[in-house]
Amino acid sequence: MILMDTTVILEDAGFRVHEAMDGEEAKSVLSEHSESIILLFSDVDMPGETNGFGLARHVDRHWPHIEIVIASGHVLPGEGDMPDRATFISKPFNKRTVHEHLAKMLPDEKKPEPLAKAV
Repeated sequence: MILMDTTVILEDAGFRVHEAMDGEEAKSVLSEHSESIILLFSDVDMPGETNGFGLARHVDRHWPHIEIVIASGHVLPGEGDMPDRATFISKPFNKRTVHEHLAKMLPDEKKPEPLAKAV
């Protein structure tokens, strides 16, 4: 449910979304589509061995052009959990909260038109 809700929120902001059910699938999707991806939005808690923090560090090392947002309702990031350039958003969140967060953290050239117009 959370994945579906987040997908709708990001699509409403103008993003084309690639979904992944776990960290390994996310790495595969990122590898395949890295040139067209501008944002990783991931929960900390995911099935499998790679959680959201690990995925954020992986993206930071391999695709520095991809902006990173990590979310959780259970865990706050500790020192070294996330790359310095990544941002964190607490759950529960809603469309307005996510859109405002993305509008503040994304450079203008990476904002999809609906997000840029909404803020």
